[in-house]
Amino acid sequence: MFEAVTKKFQSLFSRVKSLSEENLAEVVKEIKSILLDADVNFSVVEIFVERVKNKVLGQNLVKSLSPREQFIKIIHEELVDLMGKEESSLKCTSSPSMIMLCGLQGCGKTTQCVKLAKFLQKKQKKPLLVACDLKRPAAIDQLKKLGQQAQIEVFSLSETNPLKVAKRAYEKAKNEGFDVVILDTAGRLHIDEELMHELAELKKEFSFDEVLFVASAAIGQNAAEVAKEFANHVGITGSILTMLDSDAKGGAALSIKEVTQMPLKFEGIGEKIDDFQLFNPSSMADRILGMGDIINLARKAEENFSEADEQNLEKKIKNASFNFEDYLQQMNAMKKMGPLSGIMKMMPGMGGFGDFSMAEDELKSVEAMIKSMTKQERLDKIELTHSRRKRIAMGAGLSIDDVNRMIKAFKRLKQLFKEFGGSKKSMLANMDNLKKQIGGNLWR
Repeated sequence: MFEAVTKKFQSLFSRVKSLSEENLAEVVKEIKSILLDADVNFSVVEIFVERVKNKVLGQNLVKSLSPREQFIKIIHEELVDLMGKEESSLKCTSSPSMIMLCGLQGCGKTTQCVKLAKFLQKKQKKPLLVACDLKRPAAIDQLKKLGQQAQIEVFSLSETNPLKVAKRAYEKAKNEGFDVVILDTAGRLHIDEELMHELAELKKEFSFDEVLFVASAAIGQNAAEVAKEFANHVGITGSILTMLDSDAKGGAALSIKEVTQMPLKFEGIGEKIDDFQLFNPSSMADRILGMGDIINLARKAEENFSEADEQNLEKKIKNASFNFEDYLQQMNAMKKMGPLSGIMKMMPGMGGFGDFSMAEDELKSVEAMIKSMTKQERLDKIELTHSRRKRIAMGAGLSIDDVNRMIKAFKRLKQLFKEFGGSKKSMLANMDNLKKQIGGNLWR
């Protein structure tokens, strides 16, 4: 969703030749324009550019970095700072823990309730979803349907008072060993007295561990203003940003923390129940500036690759024995992590390479090409000359261009694994070096 912002920042970075007071006014003006076009709250833009300006003018330049690299580093640091510096964990200390989600109608509260419950279930928690949205037609049915898909229990009553529903749900949770109770509350098309009174009554009754405001990235600057209203009237403890997979401009991600002074805790990144992750300021800054998303890539790898797989890959990389058979195995394994094009976009510098934008059915073509190779070719022991590539293409029923693209992708992935050292730990250890490499080379 940050494609337009990323391109504008990259264009700006490519034109930064020096860091001085003389050229700073024009640079600051362009930064303002980029952020305002992205629907970042105006007051937040003013704060951000002032911080950047002060840092540039007061910066002791690092000799090993060019002015461009130094500027990229400053922008990245200030973006991270704007969004909260550190990842904020979910507080679940009570027994059972009480969590309430609030927000306007249409922001995706019900879906995020289920996503949050699924996230906690993966952490070995036993969540109970509670249908307290008694205003919107079919809200209870929607929660039940999504809960059933996620295999999470939903509590509901034929009631008009959400407080009564919440009390009964809490008793059930205590008696039946649920760890977390998640309330799906009503929303409105706009903030009104009835909505705030309803939420205040719930908060008065329960000691909530978390009150999370659900903000849709699609509503732009208004998201920050609405979040501020909920923070002032209800007392939120954090926010969940949704619809980051849409074509929204993304300004809400840069505005809400500064406006509410409460952390962004989670982000919804797709339509599936599992498309939900902890909000990490550094990860978001990386994505905004086109540096990939190593943090969440490493998490996906941890979830989908066993320790034995990781050690085996690391050994092959160290021994320079990574071959086409390994390549096919890795591509199949990576498919478990989600669409391959999405995974490759998370790798620094790889988002623009079309060779990796592979549809799932294209894996069959890759498999056909590799199986059309001889044993020595698959083990990468023989140079794949034009005649060999032609034979492989004929054997797979594909063109020689298809073979050339597959070989190119293989070499790039092999080099990438070499950069990372073949393991999740190596990915994280090399992250800063890779960002510097991208900032210094790809944006020239």
